[in-house]
Amino acid sequence: MPLVSVVMPVYNSAATLGAAVRSVLTQTHGDLELLVTDDQSTDGSMDLLREFAEQDKRVLPETAPEQGGAGRARNLAMERARGDYIAFLDSDDMWLPEKTEKQLAFAAEGTAPLTFTSYFKMDADYDGESTDWVPNGRVIRARAHVDYRAMLVQDHIGALTAMYDRKVLGTRLMPEMRKRQDYALWLSIMRDGADARGLAEPLAVYRAHQAGSLSSNKLSLVQYNWALYREHEHLSVPRATRALAGAVWQSVRNSRV
Repeated sequence: MPLVSVVMPVYNSAATLGAAVRSVLTQTHGDLELLVTDDQSTDGSMDLLREFAEQDKRVLPETAPEQGGAGRARNLAMERARGDYIAFLDSDDMWLPEKTEKQLAFAAEGTAPLTFTSYFKMDADYDGESTDWVPNGRVIRARAHVDYRAMLVQDHIGALTAMYDRKVLGTRLMPEMRKRQDYALWLSIMRDGADARGLAEPLAVYRAHQAGSLSSNKLSLVQYNWALYREHEHLSVPRATRALAGAVWQSVRNSRV
């Protein structure tokens, strides 16, 4: 069976970290490794990770040598990866139990080396486990197919659902920008000629509107999107403006779910 390397950045996430880690360890596809990089937390997150590592050898935590943000933490984890596939989960979100199994089967059906899924949204104060999750109707729907042109207009891929084929793409690291590193990675993969396929079934749960979340309040990311379009994708001002309008519209639309 393919080995899946799960990349998780952590910073002061002790309140939600346990549920996130357990959602990975209870996957029906058990051939995985959980590569966690703690970005110099001060709340005991690393102590909790060490406890998990003692109980399950698939949990492989490390402390970042210096605080460098989520992008650097993810890259440090990816540099240690041994898997055939690399997948992503933040420390305040969760995977549903069959996520890895179903997404691997979906990836095997097509030729796109990057896949993603629909996902649920939960309230910030949800304190249950992934195995207890009851579908709530709040779903961000995955598009069936996304190419580079479509991704420039909107980021259609929820990072907590993304998985790429390392045998095809190699190890693809994120640009070490302060925010929007995940979006930059998807764009770079597609710019090189690969498309992405979306699985309609919701297989992950995103924690919405939590202060300090790695992906909260996306409307505040306008300046980072603009820098991405202009400095990394080298778009003209008119094209960058159209792309930014799409990104803002997507944030407003998703916030209503």
